[in-house]
Amino acid sequence: MFCRVNGIGIAGMEGYLVRVEADVSSGLPGFSMVGYLGSEVKEARDRVLTALKNSGFQCPPRKITVNLSPADIRKDGTAFDLPIAVAVLGAYGLIPTDHLERIAIAGELGLSGDVRGIRGALSIAGTAGELGMDWCFLPERNRREGQAAGNVPVSGVCTLREMAECLEKGPEAWVQEESKAEWEEEKEEDGLDFRDVVGQPLLKRAAEIAAAGMHNLLLMGPAGTGKSMTARRIPTIMPPLTVDERREISRIYSICGLLPEHQPLIQSRPFRTPHHTATVQAIAGGGRGPRPGEVSLATGGVLFLDELPEFPRGVIELLRQPLEDRSIVVARVNGAYRFPADFMLVAASNPCPCGFYPDRSRCRCSEKQVRTYLSRISRPILDRMDLIAEAGQIPYEALVSKRDAAQEESSQKMRNRVEAAWNLQRERFRETGIRFNSRMGRQELETFCALGEAEERLMRQLYEREEMSGRGRDRLLKVARTIADLDGGGRIRREHLMEAAGYRSGIRAYWGGEGS
Repeated sequence: MFCRVNGIGIAGMEGYLVRVEADVSSGLPGFSMVGYLGSEVKEARDRVLTALKNSGFQCPPRKITVNLSPADIRKDGTAFDLPIAVAVLGAYGLIPTDHLERIAIAGELGLSGDVRGIRGALSIAGTAGELGMDWCFLPERNRREGQAAGNVPVSGVCTLREMAECLEKGPEAWVQEESKAEWEEEKEEDGLDFRDVVGQPLLKRAAEIAAAGMHNLLLMGPAGTGKSMTARRIPTIMPPLTVDERREISRIYSICGLLPEHQPLIQSRPFRTPHHTATVQAIAGGGRGPRPGEVSLATGGVLFLDELPEFPRGVIELLRQPLEDRSIVVARVNGAYRFPADFMLVAASNPCPCGFYPDRSRCRCSEKQVRTYLSRISRPILDRMDLIAEAGQIPYEALVSKRDAAQEESSQKMRNRVEAAWNLQRERFRETGIRFNSRMGRQELETFCALGEAEERLMRQLYEREEMSGRGRDRLLKVARTIADLDGGGRIRREHLMEAAGYRSGIRAYWGGEGS
């Protein structure tokens, strides 16, 4: 007999239909599988046969052939175990096959017949809905994750026997209660608050501007001055994720197997902080079956690179393209895979190996050592930094004064202003498909960043004095637009331009001008 079951494969971020076909016929007993299979799928043969036996199914020795179609796309992962087992049972006539054409099935099998969790359940369920399937069966561990896709009914099964019983009872036995309330709640931020950052008003102001316009931010200064503390609190002043953002980000985490079982959707903005020993593949994504890297996992949130000059040059330079395109393409022999990379880059760096430059009373580095250290951050990367904020030494009084600490502004107050700026941008770019000031192109700059005569003269002076590149001028205007939004959303004034220019003066101070 012949039986066909619908499975779902994942290529990059996208799912695709896989027809799992099984044929049981007379002949020399055996179990063969075809269809351009990865090693995990080839191993499914032994898992399926043993799970069938231990689940109590009597399968007489026959010639079993399983095909996974289309045969020109490589199949990887363990999610095909359950559909293969169901197809074999259908081909033996041990389960009804009336509903198999309209349902999708995915899951890994243990030798005892238990159904185990898989990666990418959110994408699998979403693809099943897009294909018009009536139902999707997933491991019970992934049920809530699949239900979060929102476009197809999802049931969870714990064992192969339970899967067979569901098919025998029919659709009336498949209904399972959903619990959406938890998905709509914003997760509290681990107790982090900008009130803890004392004596660094410039860093806090730069962080607020960066969050308000999703601008890239470079924090410069000696060790122990609050650079990392500031960066870690930036997500606390960013508005909550929308439902669509949660689904998009959760798909990335689902494919990487990083979604907690009890949390079907990511509830707070990502904050990714890879170590400086991370490889190019870890940052960009890759592998034989390409998976998202850190630039994708930071989508919708912050990618924080602490000690930026310590990262390998290749890792720093690969950020050029995703910072411009908001996506990254990983090319392999069997195809190119596009992953989202729409993040805010925040980096921290010491000004020299010892950290005290340009304070020559404490800095013991030679001019050559300083230049060599700073040259690890190339001009093209500096050009993509919208703000450069310098952290000075914190006064002792600010550290010990309880009154000063009590006067520090909380994350909630800063978040209110950032959210108001986001609302202005949402209204401004409603018809353009752009969401933030930092994403404006040339046309949007001309429309929304028009300058008066006095502001235009000041802009020319700043451009010539700082030896800006064209990209540097555009980024200064975008930052000035955000500052104006935090100031109520009116036109860009001189004070907005001057403040924005102040956040680019670090390039001239440390690297000697922006160049062309």
